[in-house]
Amino acid sequence: MQVLQVQLEVGADPAEVGRARRWARSRLAGSGIGDDEPLAETLILLISELVTNAVVHTGCPAVLRMLFGGPGVRVEVADASDRAPARRQACGEDTGGRGLELVDGLADRWGWQREGAGKRIWCEIDRGRKAESDAATSAAAASGAATSVAPAETASCRQSEVHTSVREPRVYL
Repeated sequence: MQVLQVQLEVGADPAEVGRARRWARSRLAGSGIGDDEPLAETLILLISELVTNAVVHTGCPAVLRMLFGGPGVRVEVADASDRAPARRQACGEDTGGRGLELVDGLADRWGWQREGAGKRIWCEIDRGRKAESDAATSAAAASGAATSVAPAETASCRQSEVHTSVREPRVYL
């Protein structure tokens, strides 16, 4: 299987997040994922959250990578901070604290691992299943049917410092 990897260096300025989104959109289009596809919008949102987290919470430059190949798309953001990503609890009108919750809810898999003196956080979306899920969500919303999302299970392995979360398949009633 051939994997295409593209990457962008992102400065420590929060204004770089917009540049990262524009760059990612052009790379998605180049890989055959159209701007109007739900998969593209989901990937752009995930990229925006991961890059924002890296830039805002670490104050360090980062590297955004997208890997195309196999059944899905993998997004990685590496930074020079050794601080582990931490979920925060957003309250009411808070403008932050929802990033990792969004990643957990939108990605099929995500996790992080130490990399040199820093870390890499990643997420993956399966092309076919995600498109089917988005279509089912739209159809359920249009018909007024309730949807149920199975809870995510988190597994961590301290020995190798790799932490992952895999979402159970969505169940639509």
